[in-house]
Amino acid sequence: MYDLVIRNGTVVDGSGMPSYKADIAVTGNRIAKIGRVAETGRKEVDAAGKVVTPGFIDPHTHFDAQLLWDGYAKPALSHGVTTIVPGNCSLSLAPLKAEHRMKLVGMFNQIEEMPYKAFKEGVVWDWETFSEYITRIRKGLAINVAPLVGHSVIRLWVMGDAAMERTANADEIAAMQGVLRECLDAGAIGLSTSYVDMDETLLPVPSRYADAGEVDALASVLGEYGRILQIVPEFYDPDLTIARLDQLAEISLRYAIPTTFSPLFINADNVDAVEKVMARVDEQFARGARVWPQVQTRPIDISFSFAVPSLIFVRLPNWYKLMRFGTPEQVIEGFTNPESRAKLIAEGTPNMTLWSFLTLRFAQTEANQKYVGKTLGEIGKMRGCTPLEAMIDLSVEEKLDAHFMAASMGHNSDERVSAMLKHPRVHIGASDGGAHILSFSTYGDTGYLFGHFVRDLKSMSLEDAVKKVTHDTASIWGIPDRGLVRTDYVADLVIFDPATIDRGEETYVQDVPGDGKRYVRDSRGVDTVVVGGGIAWTAAAGYADDTRGAILPGEAAEALVAA
Repeated sequence: MYDLVIRNGTVVDGSGMPSYKADIAVTGNRIAKIGRVAETGRKEVDAAGKVVTPGFIDPHTHFDAQLLWDGYAKPALSHGVTTIVPGNCSLSLAPLKAEHRMKLVGMFNQIEEMPYKAFKEGVVWDWETFSEYITRIRKGLAINVAPLVGHSVIRLWVMGDAAMERTANADEIAAMQGVLRECLDAGAIGLSTSYVDMDETLLPVPSRYADAGEVDALASVLGEYGRILQIVPEFYDPDLTIARLDQLAEISLRYAIPTTFSPLFINADNVDAVEKVMARVDEQFARGARVWPQVQTRPIDISFSFAVPSLIFVRLPNWYKLMRFGTPEQVIEGFTNPESRAKLIAEGTPNMTLWSFLTLRFAQTEANQKYVGKTLGEIGKMRGCTPLEAMIDLSVEEKLDAHFMAASMGHNSDERVSAMLKHPRVHIGASDGGAHILSFSTYGDTGYLFGHFVRDLKSMSLEDAVKKVTHDTASIWGIPDRGLVRTDYVADLVIFDPATIDRGEETYVQDVPGDGKRYVRDSRGVDTVVVGGGIAWTAAAGYADDTRGAILPGEAAEALVAA
């Protein structure tokens, strides 16, 4: 008797080969047989009319904090994501000395929009080393985690506060190499760094103080292990992005490692720039380098209220400083004091087209419900003011609890985005799951891929799309025994209905420790998600107690099942 048998499904095996009808039998955590299975299973799933694929792998997330209170990384698992990669953008939660905890919390608050209160009420700080952090999140882990270690935290560990002031000397670089080795030995899949991010004081994060020699020295350690380097380049400038791309290519060739940069997205005004970047990617691959650009599937939507800082104001210094450093009372004072209000309006007026386009998502007072769902352009006309003034006034009236949305701000050309997604050297990623929780919900990028680009637009085959988010990702990141439906591979599997799979509507929920809120999406069309041979989620029953998540790429999943 098998432990699990999935019958009558259409198998899309992750290789890109044509689909076929078969049963899949699982023993322990591995696929034991693919074909007609006569024997019964302790658990059986009828997948008639549905497809069975390898579990999806999300290579760009920031679930580092959420994993401390949620081993399922909800709702990612329900969308068919069986493996996540946290620790991107130079930020991981380990290694971390006690004296730098609040500094890192500040960076997570600034960069990933994780509330201070969530750390205060949701986190027991019982680790310092990377190994101790892995031990901390292992308990109750239902999703596989392939964690990157962040360059910024390695600098903090070795250099202390000097990490935020200067380049490192030779002894410090050697010490960082040693710490990186310890992290890789403890389970890190690679190293992440950033050339753009700012801390909570709007100063560069520690990784940005590193010179090229330091990055090269750390990459040499990655070469010892054959592990990946992830970076965030200066994506707002194509020439700087290409320069970073070239730097990555040299590192990839010198140490024979894969590298990846994210994000790369298309706006109406940067088509030529993206084409230049992709042309250089092709040139570097032709040289033998591996420099994978990460591209997201969904259009860019951003929601915000003035209760917390928002990315949408990052290029308006007076607005952003008020949001970043002001108390709610100070923000309201800034909006109502004639002098400061005039200053803000003057700075924001050149962007009036953007404000006109914004939609009021939520309002708390009864008086303003009539505006919900309308654009600020429409509301301004109703109230006899500019859209910018309407946004300010509504925020004051709602005590900063008015929520606005800028929908489809970019990456919204189906023709151009689908061409990128199909490009053989484009890596589907950049989801940012677990981050920017008050700006947008990234969950459902895979549902959007299969629903929009495969089913509705028919711009990709189902087989090619599955390959992009399974076998390709496992191959790029060096994750063994996953990403394909093959006998002896680990049974991370997704069963979904190709006729209905999609992402649900974005909703605002209160499920973050400390009464925190975030935007999420439910999955649509996903029937069953299997992790390590155990049913982890079903549409009928929700999340299961069979927690078989592993730390990848090195953890022996067999040991988990035995435990």
